[in-house]
Parts: sequence; C-alpha cells; structure tokens
Amino acid sequence: MSDISDKVKAIVVEALSVEADQVTLSSNLVDDLGADSLARVELVMQIEEEFDIEISDSDSEKILTVQAIIDYVNQKKAA
Repeated sequence: MSDISDKVKAIVVEALSVEADQVTLSSNLVDDLGADSLARVELVMQIEEEFDIEISDSDSEKILTVQAIIDYVNQKKAA
C-alpha cells in the first residue's frame, strides 16, 4: 500500500474515532464509518493539512469513500 493510502487511513481512523480494521478502501465515510457532517469537515481539514492541498466544498461533498480520498489526493499531488 502506498504512503498516501497509509496516511489517509490513519487520518480517517483518528478523525472518525474508528478502529483501523474498520477502514477499508471501499469504506463509505457516512454509511460504514458513521461520519456526520462535522466529522467530515474535520476529516477534510486534516487531509488538507497533511497533504498541503485544498479541497473545495463541492469536491468534499463528492468524496464518499476512503478510496475516493486517496484518488483525490493523488490527483491533486500530480497536478
């Protein structure tokens, strides 16, 4: 697994207060991990800070899974 994947998973575990074994690439942030709107905002802020990127509100609403976060970070880093 890539460094970005590991970091994203660690941030998700911390931000959503879930166990690491609950976090898979296909985990839905709301349905599977119980993220409410505040938790999602905090998660986005931590991702932005960790990877030095900016995530627009419209983009953050489209990011629904752990894999989507990883893909988004990879896309931003490649740009």
